[in-house]
Amino acid sequence: MASVPWGDEGESISALLLTLDVFSQARRGRPWSVAWCAGAGVVATPEDTLAAEVGVFDRVMGALAASVGPEEDGVAFLASSAGGVYAGATGAPFDEWTDPAPLVPYGRAKLAMEKVVHQVASQTGVRAAIGRLANVYGPGQTLSKPQGLLSQLCLADATGRPLPVYVSMDTIRDYLYVEDAATMIVRCLDLIREESRGTVVTKVLSSGRPVTVGHLISEARRVFHRPLRTIPVGGAGTGQVLDLRLASRVWPDVDALASTPLPAGLSRTAADVRARVVSGGPLDP
Repeated sequence: MASVPWGDEGESISALLLTLDVFSQARRGRPWSVAWCAGAGVVATPEDTLAAEVGVFDRVMGALAASVGPEEDGVAFLASSAGGVYAGATGAPFDEWTDPAPLVPYGRAKLAMEKVVHQVASQTGVRAAIGRLANVYGPGQTLSKPQGLLSQLCLADATGRPLPVYVSMDTIRDYLYVEDAATMIVRCLDLIREESRGTVVTKVLSSGRPVTVGHLISEARRVFHRPLRTIPVGGAGTGQVLDLRLASRVWPDVDALASTPLPAGLSRTAADVRARVVSGGPLDP
């Protein structure tokens, strides 16, 4: 597995291109799949930092396109963000036919990456799936990033600290357990391989069970079996909207793979976070 120094654009590109070179040698004459699920950006990330992430993706995908032969059986997947691209849309629930309406650079960066995928597919014949994911959570999530309310709830429980909540308790989000998301992505790669060369399919990946922030906090208190202190704080800023319910009209059999109930996912995430806190080691894997 390659170690990628994501904080340095040039070093990231060098590390990824080296990995791509090894991959190019290994895949010759064989069907192959590439899934890009990287990215350190969040809703509040500055535009120049996000532009660097897009630049890394563009450079690596360009190198991949240049290495693809005319008869190769390759498929690709890009993890995009439903919340990022639909933040300014109206008429929830949002699906694949909803016009993207990003409010902040984060959403625009995701759309720029989606555009790169379309370009690579048209140039090379590679089939590609774009997954616009709901809020993914679960064990192993980075806790230092200023996002991931569910994981931050677990961290507040493990440390005994109150958790500031910057959005209204009526805010609606969809939370997708990480193992379900991975299973859905693998299935999308299988399905896109059945399409004609150069096809790009956009798919909303969500649990299909939206909840309010208030309900999420109540559920967390029930799962933790002890009080959980939260502090409502105003000023969520742009990019945070009230209703982000999601739906899908593409590849409906994929939706059934989102099978983990919220209490079960909460419990597993809490156990992982608590173990990291108790160990006294770094909170981020």
